[in-house]
Amino acid sequence: MTEIKEAQNSKILSDAVIHGMKEKKASDIVLIDLREIGNAVADFFVICSGNSDTQIDAISDSVEEEVYKLTSDNPWRKEGKENKEWILMDYANVVVHIFRNDRREFYSLEKLWGDATITSIEE
Repeated sequence: MTEIKEAQNSKILSDAVIHGMKEKKASDIVLIDLREIGNAVADFFVICSGNSDTQIDAISDSVEEEVYKLTSDNPWRKEGKENKEWILMDYANVVVHIFRNDRREFYSLEKLWGDATITSIEE
C-alpha cells in the first residue's frame, strides 16, 4: 500500500513540476516514467529546455515555487544554478532536468533511458 501511495505522490509531484515549466514557456517537456525500470534512481525524470540563461533560471524558480505550494518541500539537492547550462533539481522520487537547448542535445538523457515510458508534454 505504501508503494502505491508513493507512486501517486511522485506522479502528483511530477505534474506540479510540469506546470511550473509551462508557466515559463519551457520547450520540449518530456516525462520519463522510470517506475518499471529495475534499480532506477527515481520514479520520474522531467526534462525541458530553455533558450537563454534567464529563461532557464526562471523555469527553475517556477518549478521550485509550484512544488513548494503543493508540498511545502524544497529540492533535496539542486545543482547547476551558477552556470545555467543544466539545472538539476532532486526531489528524491522526481528528478528535474532543465537544459539550455544545446546542452540537452549533447547529453541526450532520453536516449539513456530507452526502456522507460517517455511522454512528450504538449505546450
